[in-house]
Amino acid sequence: QVQLVESGGGLVRPGGSLRLSCKVSGFTFSASDMMWYRQAPGRERELVADIINTSRSTNYADSVKGRFTISRDNAKSTLYLQMNKLRPEDTAVYYCNSDWTVSHGYWGKGTQVIVSS
Repeated sequence: QVQLVESGGGLVRPGGSLRLSCKVSGFTFSASDMMWYRQAPGRERELVADIINTSRSTNYADSVKGRFTISRDNAKSTLYLQMNKLRPEDTAVYYCNSDWTVSHGYWGKGTQVIVSS
C-alpha cells in the first residue's frame, strides 16, 4: 500500500524557517526521484523542488531558489524540505511525490504552511 505522509508545516512569521518531512512506504524510495509540490488557495499545484534518487542532482523553482533545500535519507525512506527566509507567498499546502506515484494518482494529505505576521 502506497503511503505518502507529509509533516512539519505550521504557522511562521515572514523570514522564518520550517523543515518539512515526508515518510513514504509501498514503493522503492531509494530508486525513485522525488519531488515537493505546493498548492496555494485558488491556484494550481506547482513543482517546488526535485531530487534524483542518488541525491547528486537537485532542481528548484525560481521562486524558492536560494531559500529552500531538498534532501533525502534513503535509509529512512524520508524526503525533506528545509525552507528558510519564508515569504507570505510561500503559503500553501505542501506535498511530496515521485514520478511513479504521480502517474498512478497517489497523493498524500499534504502539510499546511502559513507565512503570516
